[in-house]
Amino acid sequence: MAMVLCVSCKKDDDNNEPNGGGNTGGGGTGGGTIAGHTYVDLGLPSGLLWATCNVGADKPEDYGNYFAWGETAVKDYYSLSTYKWCNGDWDNLMLTRYNTDSYYGTVDNRTILELADDAAHVNWGGDWRMPTREEMNELKNNCTWTWTTQGGNNGYRVTGSNGSSIFLPAAGCYYNGGLYGAGFHGYYWSSSLYTGRPNGAYYLYFDSGDVDMDYYGRYCGHSVRPVCPSQK
Repeated sequence: MAMVLCVSCKKDDDNNEPNGGGNTGGGGTGGGTIAGHTYVDLGLPSGLLWATCNVGADKPEDYGNYFAWGETAVKDYYSLSTYKWCNGDWDNLMLTRYNTDSYYGTVDNRTILELADDAAHVNWGGDWRMPTREEMNELKNNCTWTWTTQGGNNGYRVTGSNGSSIFLPAAGCYYNGGLYGAGFHGYYWSSSLYTGRPNGAYYLYFDSGDVDMDYYGRYCGHSVRPVCPSQK
């Protein structure tokens, strides 16, 4: 299937003021700019605005960077041994932050990433942040998801009730030193801890036949698609 070409995710002006109009997300209207990065209003019940690109990407179809959950910088190797908020390994797992169960380490009962540990906010600034589990479910349940190809990369065109859309590339994920599933699977972090097993966090998963929420080991490198609150 063909996809409407989108504009770049970055703008020359670097401010926090909304810039109205434009076909910034791959379809429809209701786009603008926050802190130099473009968003689309998908007409969601909450009014939440979704970015047109992943963190680290210049175009909607670009994969961008990969982050372990609660980390804000890219790295070459994604494992428990390199994870910022863990001391130990599989045999002696001790979480040092974002933990609700003493079995896994130090309990602080933090269940949502603080802005200092949010890859979207740290890298983009302004009002940008990572979406919560509930906000990802809102996107999943209130939009039409169409598997397609844009700029040579597979992924989903996500179209809101108002006709506006974003493109989420199937960027795969990093585990240890390798990239897996690129072109076939998408893994997008939420900011929400999985409290049933706090060494994991919620993420949006998709392939060509399925879109769902699940939890995954926090140390793995996933994509990040930022959101920001309504500018109205």
